[in-house]
Amino acid sequence: MEKLLRNSFMFLSRNKTMTKLAKKYGHKFGASRFVAGETIESAITAIEQLNNNGLDVTLDYLGEFIEDEHEANEVANQAIRAIEAIGRNPVNSQLSLKLTSMGLDISEEVVLCNMRRILSAAENENVFVTIDMEDYSRCEKTLEIFKQLRSEFQNIGTVLQAYLYRTIQDIDELNHYNASLRLVKGAYKESPKVAFPDKKAVDQNFQQIIKMHLLNGNFTAIATHDDAIIDYTKRLIKTHRISNDQFEFQMLYGIRPEKQLELVKEGYRMRVYVPYGTDWYGYFMRRLAERPANVAFVLKGLFRK
Repeated sequence: MEKLLRNSFMFLSRNKTMTKLAKKYGHKFGASRFVAGETIESAITAIEQLNNNGLDVTLDYLGEFIEDEHEANEVANQAIRAIEAIGRNPVNSQLSLKLTSMGLDISEEVVLCNMRRILSAAENENVFVTIDMEDYSRCEKTLEIFKQLRSEFQNIGTVLQAYLYRTIQDIDELNHYNASLRLVKGAYKESPKVAFPDKKAVDQNFQQIIKMHLLNGNFTAIATHDDAIIDYTKRLIKTHRISNDQFEFQMLYGIRPEKQLELVKEGYRMRVYVPYGTDWYGYFMRRLAERPANVAFVLKGLFRK
């Protein structure tokens, strides 16, 4: 049943018709648990609340299925507005974004132009930018663009997914760039030809890439809600005497907030991934696909007076 639910929500996350309807009718039906409103103002308010609790933030203006240059340019403009808002307000926040929302599926020229505009603005405001990883079909191109931009800018990192077979090799190659990486399990439905099909193998690979990147001496963000992975990381940094400023834990906005605060109290750096914007649908569906408890929360909210 859990697998069926996951597959159904992943299918819905890629449905363009449903995405358009969701944009039109707003983020109802529980999405507000995972999305900090539709405007930069609402996002800044959420960041302030998290910062007050000792939590760092990375902000993401949501956007998917960008198919024309004008729309990609406008999403890039929104990212720059977010950077400027972070700079204007006394908040602790970075920025995350997807290359598809910057024009990856249109042309390399469009995506590079938009990324250079964003990274230049981010340099001016001292804001770090992370390129999110998407599905496997876009992985190679995303890393190629990251490497090119990393040679031009210092304030940029990217994401690698533990469920892909290729990730061990990617960790090794990105070591030459002293890359700051967010390591995740992965949230897209992929073929067993390119990704580990079972959770145990994914978890083992996740642990391996965490160890590799930390021992290479590079900054490592461990993005997980899994206690076993968190505990493994704690043991690893203790055994190898890794400084707390070389790594951080990351979790999604609205998921396990009590655990987030617990890690802060233990002295760890904890960053919350805070999405906002009208294009929330695909992101919301993937959150429902990840955990059955998220579905239960939404259903409970629908019938609450």
